[in-house]
Amino acid sequence: MNAMESLMWRAEGDLRTRSSAALLEILDREPDWERFRSAHEHATRAIPRLRDKVVEPLLPVVTPTWVPDDHFDLDYHVQRVGLPAPGTMRQMLDYAAQILSRPLDPNRPCWEALLVSGLEGGKAAYLLKLHHSMTDGLGLMQLLDLAHSKSPEPGHFAPLAEPDPGPGATPLSLVIDGIVDEVTGAPVRLARGAGELLGTVGRTLRDPVGNATRAVEFGLSLRRMLAPPATKRSPLLSENGFGYRVVLHDLPLADLKAAGKAAGGSVNDAFLAGILGAFRLFHEHAGVHVDYLPMAIPVSLRNADDPLGGNRFAGARLPGPVGEADPAERIRQIREFILSARAEPAIGFLELLAPVLARLPSAALIELAGNLTNVSDIQASNVPGVGRPVYLAGSRVLRIYPLGPRPGVAAMVTMVSYDGMCCIGVNLDPDVVSDIDLFQKCVVDGFDEVVALAR
Repeated sequence: MNAMESLMWRAEGDLRTRSSAALLEILDREPDWERFRSAHEHATRAIPRLRDKVVEPLLPVVTPTWVPDDHFDLDYHVQRVGLPAPGTMRQMLDYAAQILSRPLDPNRPCWEALLVSGLEGGKAAYLLKLHHSMTDGLGLMQLLDLAHSKSPEPGHFAPLAEPDPGPGATPLSLVIDGIVDEVTGAPVRLARGAGELLGTVGRTLRDPVGNATRAVEFGLSLRRMLAPPATKRSPLLSENGFGYRVVLHDLPLADLKAAGKAAGGSVNDAFLAGILGAFRLFHEHAGVHVDYLPMAIPVSLRNADDPLGGNRFAGARLPGPVGEADPAERIRQIREFILSARAEPAIGFLELLAPVLARLPSAALIELAGNLTNVSDIQASNVPGVGRPVYLAGSRVLRIYPLGPRPGVAAMVTMVSYDGMCCIGVNLDPDVVSDIDLFQKCVVDGFDEVVALAR
């Protein structure tokens, strides 16, 4: 595991920092079970990480590692269940919330896939759940592509051999190997460090003013990134429980794109403006006025050379202008903030700190992570998806809804674009939002007022 993945894995022991995510697909009909199972068999052979489990060191002096699961059982990870009649969408969403909230078995590969039959109208559902340490949102869409096809016709997977078992590891051997690496690698690291120091000295002598300026800029940027949010949490959203409740919404991608463009922003800016519009209406129904909500958003650090899966992202905190009734002005303020956040020299500071944080005792790590996450009311993420229709074992995928974790916030809102539609999944705290029908209406109305900009 890299240091970031280790942080997410080791923080799993607390409900505030649990980070499993899921994708919910709605299918036009129940797929053929054998084809469904074979597609996942192929995916686990193409991506050996899906057959790996995590081994933690006896002491946190080194990070956990991925090792092949000698007892990997596809039928444990890939199962099918049936909804009781009448199989409404609300039944499906409540079941998905149960699956999302329960922890994965830490002694097995950290994912599971469920085929759910009995959805009303002859439809079915596919629920894929993975731990965040395995991949981020973009990586999840990459992995998902391997289990799908462009046609309903049966495909022919190229035969793949069993994944290379690779080296094994135990909690004790990880510690021993880590100590040996530290000792034997010390001369190499010393030489590399000396080379880097000489290089830094040389660059500094060539451009002392420029390097000093960049160092000061990074320090100031890091201070801004670590500063507490400029706005307090909403009195309606700050007392969080541990339950999960799911709300879905979808709308044409072209409409959201046109709305963002009409206000000088992007699809993502319009998406965030729609969310804030929904929460403004929710507060108005309760008779509470709030000007800003502390809102956390991820910023992708991926590049074209990054492998499939994995995690490459940084976090930013936005004072969401929830009290602004004009959706165009909300988009303008959001756009200004995001452009500023992406330009921060210290945007990837957590990647620099992660190797140190990953070696903290678990209790200290969980407390630190919990304090970082529970300063926001909302987390929101927009994941680019698939622009064409795809099929799963012969069934057409009608919608793909992302269901993110809810670490210490009242709501996690995630959007995936699929076949011309924006599919939005909201994971809510039912202790905060007890009237799901009211909140669903707020979401619809909040996005309607944004989309109206395009007209």
